[in-house]
Amino acid sequence: MCSAEPELLTINPLEVKFPFELKKQISCSLQLSNKTDNYVAFKVKTTNPNKYCVRPNTGIVLPRSTCDVIVTMQAQKEVPADMQCKDKFLLQSVVASAVTNPKDITQEMFNKEPGRIVEECKLRVIYLPPPQPPSPVAEGSEEGSSPRQSLTENDQQNGSEARSIIYRLTEDKAGALHQSNRLRQELELLRRDISKSRSGGVSFMFVIIVGLLGVVLGYYLKSK
Repeated sequence: MCSAEPELLTINPLEVKFPFELKKQISCSLQLSNKTDNYVAFKVKTTNPNKYCVRPNTGIVLPRSTCDVIVTMQAQKEVPADMQCKDKFLLQSVVASAVTNPKDITQEMFNKEPGRIVEECKLRVIYLPPPQPPSPVAEGSEEGSSPRQSLTENDQQNGSEARSIIYRLTEDKAGALHQSNRLRQELELLRRDISKSRSGGVSFMFVIIVGLLGVVLGYYLKSK
């Protein structure tokens, strides 16, 4: 939070946000914008210097230009209560001369004295939930394919096998009916031929042949 509307440097964002993860070093950036025609010197302080690293923590922002500041939080071993953090940063800025070198920046430049404007902006630290990992691929499914796709492929394969079995059974049934009709036709022709004969011996032979054909036909139909 800045004490007043900044006249020297505009800071974006106004909060130092870290996607918190245990045992992992995390960085975020701040952009300092100088919309004036002056050279502006800045200095970044923190209430917990052992926990954070700021690069650069001092510098010069040229007129009508920007500067990025990288804030890195060291790896943490414990999750803070309620994901709250009390650490804060303070960014101070002051008008500098055009010949000022970043190495020449001292703490005395930011002391509040008559005739010197020192702007201050306090930034609080915000912990954000860590990014969610991608959903795992279902076990047993191939990479790039979903379980639904695998089930569809199995259904198609099973359907193809079922259609093949039905086709073979239909062919077998048609063959059996054809053979049965052929036997019936031959039996009927034999009856007609024998009926023309008036010989008793022929009648006896007719009975034997008809009986044999009946047995063969019944056995064939039963086997199918």
